[in-house]
Amino acid sequence: MEDANLQALAAKVELLIERIEQIKAHNRFLLANEKAWREERAHLIEKNEIARHKVESMILRLKALEQDS
Repeated sequence: MEDANLQALAAKVELLIERIEQIKAHNRFLLANEKAWREERAHLIEKNEIARHKVESMILRLKALEQDS
C-alpha cells in the first residue's frame, strides 16, 4: 500500500513539474510579447511626436504667411 501511495505521489510531482515548465514557457512568451508591445508603443509615440511637430510647424508657417498678406 505504501508503494502505491509513493508512486501516486511521484506521479503527481511529475505532473507538477511538467505544469511548472509549461507555465515558465508561457511566461517567457508573455514577457516577449510585452517587450514587443512596449517597443511598438515607443515607436508609435515617437512617430506621433514627429507628426505633432510637423503640424505645429505648418501652423506657424501658415500664421506667418497670413500676417505677411
